[in-house]
Amino acid sequence: MTVFLKSLRDQRRGIIGWSVGIAALVLLESAMWPTVRDMPDLDAFVANYPEALRKLFDLDNFASGAGFINAELFSAVLPVLFIIFAVGRGVRLVAGEEEAGTLDIVLVTPVTPARFLAEQAAALATSLAALGVVLWSTAALCSAAFGLGVRPLDLAGACLSMVLLGAEFGALALAVGALTGRRAAAVAVPAVAAVAAYVLFVAGQLVDAVKGWQPLSPFHQALEGGPIGAGLPGRYLWLVAGAAAVIIAAAPVFTRRDIGAAR
Repeated sequence: MTVFLKSLRDQRRGIIGWSVGIAALVLLESAMWPTVRDMPDLDAFVANYPEALRKLFDLDNFASGAGFINAELFSAVLPVLFIIFAVGRGVRLVAGEEEAGTLDIVLVTPVTPARFLAEQAAALATSLAALGVVLWSTAALCSAAFGLGVRPLDLAGACLSMVLLGAEFGALALAVGALTGRRAAAVAVPAVAAVAAYVLFVAGQLVDAVKGWQPLSPFHQALEGGPIGAGLPGRYLWLVAGAAAVIIAAAPVFTRRDIGAAR
């Protein structure tokens, strides 16, 4: 069995659990839409929010089904959940194996460190893609069932943005784990990076002096202009490039490390 397949097998319970949780969350939020849609003076209710919040979460479109699900899920909760999932997976795939004492056993086989890292990165991407498919399927079914009116293609682009956002921070966790062999570092670095990236994204939305730096934030790359209705913007490629870059940068160091001595 390859490292890739073994990783997916080992993750299967976690992927199933997260899939059920994501599906339940989407179902719960979608079921609220008919009640929200029928609220009297909904536009006036939204207008009472501070302008900064309306701008940040695109609340000006809240009265539509797409705007509602975009504000409630795709601009707030889902990015956090996908990042948590991806970082958790990324930490376990290298640093977790090393601290458990199983990584050096794997690396005495014909599997090279570079191949091991590449297959673990592929397993991380596949698990995120599986979660994205669950998200798209559930959201599409709920849109039809509760009259949200969100087009499947728009949902596909939004789900892809969640997958890519998670992949960037998950790849960072995987890379830090490969560089250090320490779970604590593999958690702390992407967590700090995610907070810093979100602060930059929010500040760029609210402060003109920071706006020029905002495109550097992965949150801007994933969420700007949607993500529902944003289509497939070219800035998604920056998320792919960022994830690939940290893995490629970590590979030579991981190859040279004395794994057994690090424990």
